[in-house]
This record gives sequence, structure tokens and C-alpha cells, in this order.
Amino acid sequence: MKSTRIRSPVTGPWPELPSARSSNPANTPRRLIGKAALRFRKAGLHYGHGTDNALDEAAWLVLGSLHLPFDCPDADLERRLDSGQISKVETLIERRVRERRPVAYLLGTAWFAGLEFKVDERVLVPRSPMAELIEERCAPWLNENSVRRVLDIGTGSGCIAIACAFAFPGAEVDAVDISAEALEVAGENVGMHGLARRVRCIASDLFAALPGETYDLILANPPYVSAAEYANLPAEYHYEPAAGLEAGADGLDVVRRILAQAPAHLNAGGVLVVEVGSAREALVAAYPDLPFTWLEFERGGEGVFLLQRGELP
Repeated sequence: MKSTRIRSPVTGPWPELPSARSSNPANTPRRLIGKAALRFRKAGLHYGHGTDNALDEAAWLVLGSLHLPFDCPDADLERRLDSGQISKVETLIERRVRERRPVAYLLGTAWFAGLEFKVDERVLVPRSPMAELIEERCAPWLNENSVRRVLDIGTGSGCIAIACAFAFPGAEVDAVDISAEALEVAGENVGMHGLARRVRCIASDLFAALPGETYDLILANPPYVSAAEYANLPAEYHYEPAAGLEAGADGLDVVRRILAQAPAHLNAGGVLVVEVGSAREALVAAYPDLPFTWLEFERGGEGVFLLQRGELP
């Protein structure tokens, strides 16, 4: 399972690692990042919730816990921290190693398409490569000025719906999810971003609560992990809602329903975008006649297809 990477603000060589002889081996953010990265490497953690290596994971945890931006200047990385700040960060480092809990859950926040979101174990950690497509306003398949209605299926934290509301300021966005708990989180994020008038959070099993509703853009990040794959996922993934990941023997239980129902809800010229990740091979085998466009992303990630309305059965 791949994810869009959070780029570490610590460029060049590894941060200076703490010396065993130092009386204060981790008194700056840079040193704490180095200490955390070394600890994570030795612990053999899995990275798949926004980063793909120990250094980026460490930077996210340390800077996030200190409320520093990822692009903070070097001066902030070198400033001395007080004992309370150091203790807070070191506690989170140890929890990340001991519990294998994703950093986003430890911090209570995650980033998607340049926006911050509240997250907890009620929702998946935002990490879809679709963020890049949304930032580009689905060009060249759609004209951003013609997008008036957007649907986000399986909204979870609401990150895709909210990012679309910013990308298409003239559009109304529906965010649907079958989980009432997930919709609570999405609603909080909609309010936090001041989008309550444009983003509706709707309890729905896919399109069930949307009779007669049509859209210019439908995006879905449904569960797509096969039962066998789910059983063998690293511990980090088992903190997330299982219903948001596992989808039957081949991972296509939900995707099949989306493909069958989406045509009735797409406007002429509309576009369907779905992330299927590791189920890509199974999907192509199941639908050999569908002309999937498989999107490529500069920041990493794969397994996202696009179909235009006229290409759907």
C-alpha cells in the first residue's frame, strides 16, 4: 500500500545524531528528529501513512508535536527546547515504536493537499495520491469552471471533499460515508475549514441516499484490500477502521458496485476517479473491456484510475 509522501524539511545529510557523551543530547528539534529517525530505523517500523522512510516520519512527529511547519527555517530547527517540550516529543517517539500507532493518530492531525485535518481512529489516515489530481483541478479531463457538483464517496475525514471545495470554488460538494463515526469527523473538518454552506456530509451506502443526484466529478477512495492481504498488513494499518480497508476476496467488492452505479449519477462529460491500489491487477482482469486511464503522480502513489462518462458501460 503506497502513499503520497510528506517531504521532510530536513534536507541534505542526516540531522546531527545525539552523542552518547553529551549531557543534553536532544535539546533542539533537529537533534530530536535525528534521535527519532535512528530509533525508528532500529525498531523496523512500517511507513505507509504519509511517509516512506524513517527521517520523514521522524520530522513529521517532532515538528507536528512542537507545532512547527514542515518548511520551518533552519533557525527553528536549531532553537533550544525546554524540558517539557523534550519530554513530550520523547514520549511520542516511544509510543510510535512501542504501539506501532500511526503518527497521525498520535498527533491527532494529518495533511492532505496542503490542508490540515483532524483525524483519529474513526477514520483512515489521509494519504491518497488523488491530492495531486485535485490540486491540478482534474486537468485536462475537466474545465474547472464547469465543475458545479462534486461527490466524494467514502469521505472518511472529509479530506477529499474539502480539498475539492477549495479546488473548485464554484462547486457544491457532497461527502458520503456509511460510517456515522466517520461523518462526525468529516463534519468537524468541514466546520474547521468554514465550508458548511458548500460541503454536505451525508450518511449513505455509496449512492443509496442520492436518488436522482448527478455530478460533474465523482471521486472514491473505497476499501480495496483483499481479505488475505488485510490479514497480513503491518500493525500500523490495524489501528484504522477495517471497513475502510478490507473488501472481500479480491478487494473489489465495493469497486464493482461503484462501477455499476456511477453512470446514473454522472453528468454528460463527467469524470469518475477511483483509487484501487493493490487491486489494480484484479480490476483489469475483471473488466478487460473498460478503457481505464491509470494516473501517474509526481509525488508518488499508484492504482488510481479515471473513466469519462462515455467510457462507462
